[in-house]
Amino acid sequence: MTKKQGGSSIENIYSLDGKVPILKSIPFGLQHILAMFVANIAPIMIVTAASNLTVQETASLIQTAMIVAGIGTLVQLFTMWKLGARLPIVMGISFTFVSVFCYVGPQWGYGAIIGAVIVGGIIEGLLGLFAKYWRKILSPIVSACVVTAIGFSLLSVGANSFAGGVGSADFGSSESWILGSITLVCCILFNIFAKGHLKQLSVLFGLVVGYIVALCIGKVDLSVLNDISIVSLPKLMPYKPIFNISAIVSVTMIFLVSATETIGDTSAMTNTVLGREATEKEISGSLACDGFISSLSACFGCMPITSFSQNVGLLAMTKVINRITIATGAGILIISGIFPAIGAILATLPEAVLGGCTIIMFGNIVISGLQMIGACGFTQRNITIAAMSLSIGLGFTQVPDMFNIFPDIIRTIFAENCVAVVFITSLILNLVMPQNMETNTKKQNADTE
Repeated sequence: MTKKQGGSSIENIYSLDGKVPILKSIPFGLQHILAMFVANIAPIMIVTAASNLTVQETASLIQTAMIVAGIGTLVQLFTMWKLGARLPIVMGISFTFVSVFCYVGPQWGYGAIIGAVIVGGIIEGLLGLFAKYWRKILSPIVSACVVTAIGFSLLSVGANSFAGGVGSADFGSSESWILGSITLVCCILFNIFAKGHLKQLSVLFGLVVGYIVALCIGKVDLSVLNDISIVSLPKLMPYKPIFNISAIVSVTMIFLVSATETIGDTSAMTNTVLGREATEKEISGSLACDGFISSLSACFGCMPITSFSQNVGLLAMTKVINRITIATGAGILIISGIFPAIGAILATLPEAVLGGCTIIMFGNIVISGLQMIGACGFTQRNITIAAMSLSIGLGFTQVPDMFNIFPDIIRTIFAENCVAVVFITSLILNLVMPQNMETNTKKQNADTE
């Protein structure tokens, strides 16, 4: 599947390095962008509101976010120096940082967020470059648990989108149920009845049908198209960085959590689609891109970017991994950022329509994680690590009040972040548990007999 194919053919969408006609690859690239578009801009809207930025500032940062996400995706696809994994990893503004930014912004101002992201991104980037010195402590069972946790953590995100989006006036309304259900059914039916490579456009088909239905019932807000400028370019250092130590420590800890998710996403993608473990070079390049491009993003006033699990789920579902094909999606992102009208149209996609598609993709990530756990082998050691880390991570974060005895920074990082808790728990268990548990168990049984 990863082998280069001769000539230009649409069949090469399943090949990492095969040549695909640009025009024919655009629908597949667009599908990836639609899958992550709302999630790419939503964190900015939440954080800027909490930091008391104006509507004009928010709109400018949304444009910048699309350009930065497109650049980050291209770097992951084709690499720049040691940055990038040369894998179909789609980058976007990270939701992982929202809670800590909503704490830092009101406390010390948006400039403190920018300063902390510049420093934290550099730290993560350096960790990526030197991954070979610490990568071994992240055994396959740790990565498998993290991937599974990512999938489970996204199920509620998909459900919230299906219901109309958190905080929306029509959350859980009959219109949201109708839009989400129609989109979901269309995705399934298209996947069943479409032939050949067209089958892999099921998500795009569902989004288009759902969008048309939303237009017909008046659930698409086209007012955002009023008074849009023709061209918008990002500004260098629109906010003066403030290097607050408390903010830097808080944000850097979240960067470590984000790094874990990136490792999990990269591992899930290679395991599920390429049928192999991610190499040390791929992990290193993926993390370095994550960190350094995040610092670059902050220099233009924007938030950190990271790999998007939504798109990993889409890759697992469609098996379309061609780098040129995914690059067309990155190009659409960049063009959307430069020409605001394009981004504004894409931004009118109702959350319920998006939820109808993402609920399938997130389920695919859960299954990918479980498959990775199975590939590690159901030894007594692996079962214990997976069972304890997932039960603690998924269970404790369902009851965030359990963390009330801890300082604010600990609650901010762990109280509702099951991925972080699963990572820490599985990492500690992997380090302290004996390697020969199976042998010891057999010996004890023999002695008992």
